[in-house]
Amino acid sequence: MTRLPFLGLAALILASSASADPRETSPNDKSCDNPSLPTMTVRVTGLKTGAGKVRVQAYGSSGFLGKGAWIRRVDVPLNGRRSVDVCVPLPKAGQYAFVVRHDANANRKSDWNDGGGFSRNPKLSLMGKPSFGQTAVAVPNGPA
Repeated sequence: MTRLPFLGLAALILASSASADPRETSPNDKSCDNPSLPTMTVRVTGLKTGAGKVRVQAYGSSGFLGKGAWIRRVDVPLNGRRSVDVCVPLPKAGQYAFVVRHDANANRKSDWNDGGGFSRNPKLSLMGKPSFGQTAVAVPNGPA
């Protein structure tokens, strides 16, 4: 009988550590303080409300906008702000596209009240998604 609680605790620890994706980072990531590491500060403006969270995801050219194909992701609670600067640390210098989603009610789902956008602010239509080339920006070895 003493083994069951231990096994349950071990399973809980393994499940919680397995769910943490190393590509996700905190809005307070210390990489953003290092001027020799590639980072991009994404300025998000024009939010309809200061409720919920903003998610910024960085994509490389392969798998652009594919499910789970993002390279880095940062979630930032808005706490009443209708604009926010989000620092995204990146693995290396290169071309990246940044996708922003405003999860207005912070339910981690896309709803009608949510909004979004792309780096380089491409013209959007109901006919399709922008291409990587329309949204990509160069990130140097240092902050951008």
